[in-house]
Amino acid sequence: MVLIVHHVYFPAALKFILLITLCTLSDCYDPLDPNGNISITFDIYQRMENGYLARVTLQNYHQYRHVDTPGWKLGWTWLNNEVIWSMSGAIATDRGDCSSYSGSQMPHSCKKDPIIIDIAQDVTQNRSDHCCRSGRLSARAVDSFNSFSSFELEVRNLEEKENSLGQAPNNVTLMAPGPGYTCSPFLITDPTVSLDFGGQRQVPVLRTWKSECTYSSFLANKSPVCCVSFSTFYNPIITPCRNCSCGGCREADKNTVSCIRPGDPLRGSNDEIENNSIIECTDHMCPIRVHWHFKNNYLNHWRVKLTISNYNYNRNYSNWNVLVQHPGFNQKTTTYSFNSTKLPTLGIQDGVALLWGIDFYNSELLHSDKDRVGSVTTEILLEKDENSFTLQNGWAFPRRIYFNGENCDMPLPDTFPMLPNGSSNLRPTCIDFGLSLISLFILLLLLL
Repeated sequence: MVLIVHHVYFPAALKFILLITLCTLSDCYDPLDPNGNISITFDIYQRMENGYLARVTLQNYHQYRHVDTPGWKLGWTWLNNEVIWSMSGAIATDRGDCSSYSGSQMPHSCKKDPIIIDIAQDVTQNRSDHCCRSGRLSARAVDSFNSFSSFELEVRNLEEKENSLGQAPNNVTLMAPGPGYTCSPFLITDPTVSLDFGGQRQVPVLRTWKSECTYSSFLANKSPVCCVSFSTFYNPIITPCRNCSCGGCREADKNTVSCIRPGDPLRGSNDEIENNSIIECTDHMCPIRVHWHFKNNYLNHWRVKLTISNYNYNRNYSNWNVLVQHPGFNQKTTTYSFNSTKLPTLGIQDGVALLWGIDFYNSELLHSDKDRVGSVTTEILLEKDENSFTLQNGWAFPRRIYFNGENCDMPLPDTFPMLPNGSSNLRPTCIDFGLSLISLFILLLLLL
């Protein structure tokens, strides 16, 4: 077994200058995921006649943003006349003009600017180590083993120079699967090192180039793709998603090209339905809604019901996740129907919890249809901190919520459910306390 170890990447000052050049800090920097990016590592590990063998690795360092189907597309531009002679673990989407070559064996791609995509998981031929994930890269905090993918290629037609390994490709691009990523140029770094003989021998590659791709939600989506609504047990008024949260405003009770009313048939051909994002006509016009319901206030704990609803008629969300920033997550929590973990942050006092589905149970958020909205839900029990717990001034509601790495549109604070008049601090009711005792009694009976 060979273990790959990557050395330090860019000098800190150079890395900072590149980030400033590529995007504004307010857009690219995320305090909830300060080290989030997708890195592209280009390792040349063997010389060949007029070329070399290389391994390219995509590593997703985002804690909560993953790459879903149809998967990533990686591109670059060769500086000279290089061609991809062969490739395993991925394919170039266009062979290009290879008319200058003759014989039984032809290059895999002669394109000056090839676009490379992953191979499906069920393909058995032309595979390489750590390849073939159908273009998907899991979020690092959810599934670190599947957060990277690699492929191998043979490059030929280098310039005739002694001991030349060519020049790094230019204009690195990444679609994952849509826009939003801006990649730095390939820069030479310390060679990647393999550990062999049980970790006793270090074997560096011949050369390593590296690029880092940072994400901008503004480049990916001009409007939010999800919204948040609130409700509580102490107030019958529900705070809905804001009107037109995700754009696409419409006249009341009228269908549009991109939405239909519940119960109405899906219009158009099957191809049109499959190739367009058709959602249920709502006031918020979002494909995803996250609802936070303050359900119970116990003596030492409080309970929340979290529901994620899919209003998209033709899309399932596989391996979805939700990130919640809330001061209550600084304390001990129990999540009943989702996986969960707490994430470290930089300069934020609130707790941050990442939640995602359980395999083969609710890891896929099904699409809506004309009779129902697809949804997944869980209840969360949070321990009270008497020094910070309060129901005043909107404390019970999240500061921010992300769905699949996208920042959801939040309600305005003056629309939050209000405490009953005259209540400075809503204490646990006798009913709540009685229910807690009954639950404890039933639990004891089950344990006996």
